[in-house]
Amino acid sequence: MTKSVLCAVDISNPEDDKSVLAMALRLAEMDNAQLDVITVLPDFGLSVVGSFFQASHHDEAVTVAKKRLKGMVGAVVGADQSTKIRHIVATGSAYQEILKTARKAGTDLIVIGSHTPGLQDYLLGPNAARVVRHSKCSVFVVRDS
Repeated sequence: MTKSVLCAVDISNPEDDKSVLAMALRLAEMDNAQLDVITVLPDFGLSVVGSFFQASHHDEAVTVAKKRLKGMVGAVVGADQSTKIRHIVATGSAYQEILKTARKAGTDLIVIGSHTPGLQDYLLGPNAARVVRHSKCSVFVVRDS
C-alpha cells in the first residue's frame, strides 16, 4: 500500500507535465496516499554565473516558482484538491533533489515524466533515468504521447 507519492514536474513547461500530475493524483487517490509535488530550480550558487545575481535573487526565484507550482497544480487538480497537496520547490540538480526529497518524506512512489528522447537520451530523459536508477522506492514513468 502506498502512503506517499512524490510527483516531479517542470514548471517551465507546465503543459508537458499535466499528464504526469494527473497520473500522480490518480495513483495517490487509489491508496488515499499523501501527494507531494516538487519542482527543482537550477542552482547558480558559487559558479561564475551565480556571481551575476544579487543575493536576494534565489529567494525571489523560489517565491515565483512556488506561485507557479501552486497555479499549475490548481489548474490540473482543482483548487480544493490542491490545498491537500504539499508543494515543494528545491534548488540544485533535479534528480538529486527529487531523490533527497523522496528519502526525507518517506516516499513510496515517485511519479516523473519522460518526454520524447533525443539520441543522447534514447530510452528516458536524463533526470528520469537517474531517478529510476538511483531511487530506493518504486518509480512510475509517464511517457508523453
